[in-house]
Amino acid sequence: MRFLICLAAIVLLSLPVFCQDGPIQFSVLTKKVSDKQYQLLVKAKIENKWYVYADADQVNGLDQISIGTENENITLLSVAIDYGGSTLIKDKIFANNNFRVFKDSFKLSQLVNIKGIAPPSIKLNIQAFAANGEEFLPIQETTEVILDGAVSYKEISIQLSNVRLNAPVTNCGHKLSEEDNSLWSIFVNGFIGGLIALLMPCIFPMLPVTVSFFMNKAGSKIQGIRNGILYGVFIFIIYLLASLPFHIAGNVNPQIFNIISTNPWINITFFTVFIVFALSLFGLFELRLPGAIANSANMKGNAGSMGGIFFMALTLAIVSFSCTGPILGFLLVNSINAANGAWALTAGMAGFGIALALPFGLFAMFPQWMKKLPKSGGWMETLKKSLAFIELALAVKFLSNADLVEHWGILKREVFIGLWILIALGLAFYLFGAFDKKKYSRYAIGGYVPAAKKPRGRIAFGALVLLFAFYLVPGITNHGYANLKLLSGFPPPLSYSVYGKDNVHGKGIEPDVINDYDKALAMAKQTGKPLLIDFTGWACVNCRKMEENVWTIPEVAELIKKNFILVSLYVDDKEKLPADKRFSYTNKTGHEKYVKTIGDKWASFQAENFGSASQPQYVILSPGEELLNHPVGYTPAIKYKAWLECGLAATRK
Repeated sequence: MRFLICLAAIVLLSLPVFCQDGPIQFSVLTKKVSDKQYQLLVKAKIENKWYVYADADQVNGLDQISIGTENENITLLSVAIDYGGSTLIKDKIFANNNFRVFKDSFKLSQLVNIKGIAPPSIKLNIQAFAANGEEFLPIQETTEVILDGAVSYKEISIQLSNVRLNAPVTNCGHKLSEEDNSLWSIFVNGFIGGLIALLMPCIFPMLPVTVSFFMNKAGSKIQGIRNGILYGVFIFIIYLLASLPFHIAGNVNPQIFNIISTNPWINITFFTVFIVFALSLFGLFELRLPGAIANSANMKGNAGSMGGIFFMALTLAIVSFSCTGPILGFLLVNSINAANGAWALTAGMAGFGIALALPFGLFAMFPQWMKKLPKSGGWMETLKKSLAFIELALAVKFLSNADLVEHWGILKREVFIGLWILIALGLAFYLFGAFDKKKYSRYAIGGYVPAAKKPRGRIAFGALVLLFAFYLVPGITNHGYANLKLLSGFPPPLSYSVYGKDNVHGKGIEPDVINDYDKALAMAKQTGKPLLIDFTGWACVNCRKMEENVWTIPEVAELIKKNFILVSLYVDDKEKLPADKRFSYTNKTGHEKYVKTIGDKWASFQAENFGSASQPQYVILSPGEELLNHPVGYTPAIKYKAWLECGLAATRK
């Protein structure tokens, strides 16, 4: 529980760095004073209830509003802050001391001196401190301005006037999406994860002990059964409550779920966490929450009352952290999404909690079943170390997400698959006993005690893992079989390859997809074909599944190629837009947003016109930008083909 709460806090505290929706929005204009000198005019708009400290205060560690730059040939000269709109307040955060602050907005100007030839743009770092009476927030805004006297962010409209989201030309689509069923599938995944966790060494041995405790301490058999069932119910409630912080965060910023899944630094954090989990499961060290937490919960659990049973359930959640943490961490990152928000995480946690709670309730009702439970033994250690190998494979996936959105190029598709091959071979050899320590015999010098035979189940599972490793091998080649359809969405796309973008040729993937909306629209007007917009993401698993399993079906591929102009817009692309291409716009809620990256541009375009922040989303527009049918998300091939034909038929109306 503490791990999940702390993890949620880390994500929430990192939002001011990664979000566009902070309490202060900056705009910068440049004014040329001479060939070597420019004046920067900075205007800041402050959200309601927030204020910015106007003066420095060394006692409390407050610095004055300032501007910095990373350009070596730029020297910052005098700064002038307009104090006309400032006011004096008693600040509760600093013991009701008086501070001069800005509310609503403030302005400042900064002179810069340029050495040598003036660059086309400069990068600025604006720093300040803000608060709202209860929260204190350091502000660090990085922006880039062009030095030709133009506004760095031009106010433009991204609304498509002909798009009527609730009244397309034809009423088909919408319900074809499988997103509505995803909560159920996530619940099932969580339930399976709970069953796996139940078999781990830190939970399984507690089953008979805990049930026996309830039966022996109870005044009657009925009371023992009641307490056991209540214990299971509290386990379920505790894991369900772990998703509550994400409902709060989702209400504050609905795009938080895309931020968690696509932000490179959050993915690197989870990469590190999963490596630590794997090393712990390998037995290099034991991962535990502070003992004081478990001891405190355990002491309160001795009461025997309903409250005591609750704290016993809480104790189980805490002491089993080293086993459940890796599974819950994977559930956290892979279940929450913009389509279902925090409810997806709640569904996963509910499935996980039920899987853990159900055995305790059932064994309390039928204690004779405990005699049929398998004894604790080496099989649990095997399961634990097997899970460690799986954790390593998932860690590679998180690192790949960061690499894809930032285009670092360190984990191309073939490198990713190569690492998975090594991990799979390591797991297979472990299951076959290749890493077991051999014991010397006391009676035979230089001899070995014959190794015990491995259980058949372990050998069989090892053989399956070895077959999986062999299945991966074509993925590191540029052969036609490199499209590993069973793994669609996990490795990077075929175009992100050591063999170059042409690696897609001959593998069923359309090689010449357009990534610019304006270019695609011009082609649609020229040819009279409708636009098929694919809102996608580099780190989107379901997007890869659609591209590699649905678009490659001959009937679907032919339908798209002959009748549509296909444009794929990546909403998580972190590449910066050129300085003169960045802009601001006022969204539907009246807030001004600043678009700095390619991903910002297409994510804003999707949200404002098609009411969604989830990927994939598919939209069909006429050359006149009319919405022809309802947008859909991840959809099976047959229904997707019918949706395409429905949109195509609407062009003839």
